[in-house]
Amino acid sequence: MVGELPESQRADAVSSMVYEANARVRDPVYGCAGSIFHLQKQVSDLQAQLSKAQAEIVNMQCQQAHLLELICMEMGQSPQAISPPQQSLDNFTHNIPMSFLDDDNSGSVWEALWT
Repeated sequence: MVGELPESQRADAVSSMVYEANARVRDPVYGCAGSIFHLQKQVSDLQAQLSKAQAEIVNMQCQQAHLLELICMEMGQSPQAISPPQQSLDNFTHNIPMSFLDDDNSGSVWEALWT
């Protein structure tokens, strides 16, 4: 099997087979697929944490803008005169991957791994 590969790829193929063999020793059922699953779960969890933190930042920025508007109204000034730039807030909210905020995204990522 390794002999069928171009010589430049043989070292990588042998390295992959050794890794899989060692993973099978640690986890005879899933091998390196189990390790990949755990790593993908960590990535998913971290992406969800990041999305939550980004949503909290947007929420705080909106609260700050509302507070600033109230202060301006109390002082009789126009809120546009001292409000924070809205464009940066808009750019920030467009970069949030909303799929990580969904509660029903648990199975779709993992189906390709196990089929």
